[in-house]
Amino acid sequence: MKNKIRILLVDDDDVLLSVISIQLGKHDFDITTASSGEEALNIFRESSFQLLITDIVMPGMSGIELLKEVKRINPETEVIIITSYASVENTISALRFGAYDYLIKPFKNHELVSVIVNRAAEKIRLTADKKILLDNLMAYKEELEYLNKVLHKRSICDGLTGLYNHQYFQEAGAKELAKSSRYERPLSLIFIDVDYFKEYNDQNGHIAGDDALKKIADLIKRRLRDSDIIARYGGEEFVALLPETTKEQALIIAETLREMIAAYPFPGSENQPKMTVSVSMGISGYPDDGNDLASLIREADNALYRAKDSGRNTICEAIDS
Repeated sequence: MKNKIRILLVDDDDVLLSVISIQLGKHDFDITTASSGEEALNIFRESSFQLLITDIVMPGMSGIELLKEVKRINPETEVIIITSYASVENTISALRFGAYDYLIKPFKNHELVSVIVNRAAEKIRLTADKKILLDNLMAYKEELEYLNKVLHKRSICDGLTGLYNHQYFQEAGAKELAKSSRYERPLSLIFIDVDYFKEYNDQNGHIAGDDALKKIADLIKRRLRDSDIIARYGGEEFVALLPETTKEQALIIAETLREMIAAYPFPGSENQPKMTVSVSMGISGYPDDGNDLASLIREADNALYRAKDSGRNTICEAIDS
């Protein structure tokens, strides 16, 4: 059941107040009366009304002044002016200031009062329904935008570590390499592999292994820049593309990262072959080691294998072509 329309009825003529109240009482309205503009304004400030019906000529505050104040407090309140044939100019002013309609007294047909008020009430209901609809649409739009962002993030990010996934890295890496080629700027790639990760999983369980991968990802993000593209390449492998970075600079960054990971107190690291969780890395750079992403990945991967063969927990650079 819809809420009743709340009406504030204002007139200094008690008889007229009674006549309109009786007429509107035949309909489902919640009516409050006031005998002056000042009284009506005080009531309006204390409570909300969707419709104001006021005489235009009253001692003290006029209907026009009351209209202005009511519209200032709540522009959505509809206003019907009660006027006389002699107040046409005031009626036009009232309409200009936002009155919805007017009633001319003396009333020749009391039913006309109900017709005009019901018409205003219908507009109020339609406006309220429209607002609810717009609010619902806006909420739906915001929810849809949020879901789209979530879906987009899931499509480009690894579910475990939150880093970019392999597919996104390939796409973003190719674009970044194209920019380096166009502007003749250096770019480096770091391939990272967790040492003895199978042994860590076997000793500590896959949940601990997942936690270790998430922490390593966090350490990588903490050491690298926001402009670097970092991805989980697969399993326990990570890859990072560093724009505006030479191989020499990448080597310094990688060494700091290697030390950070080796020094971190991973649970169960004491059971690892070297009593620590560590990573090995391979580094390649544009343009020395290739002109496309596939070449840089291949050369960094080869360097990574040499780092593994060298005893792990170490870094090797690609051999210049």
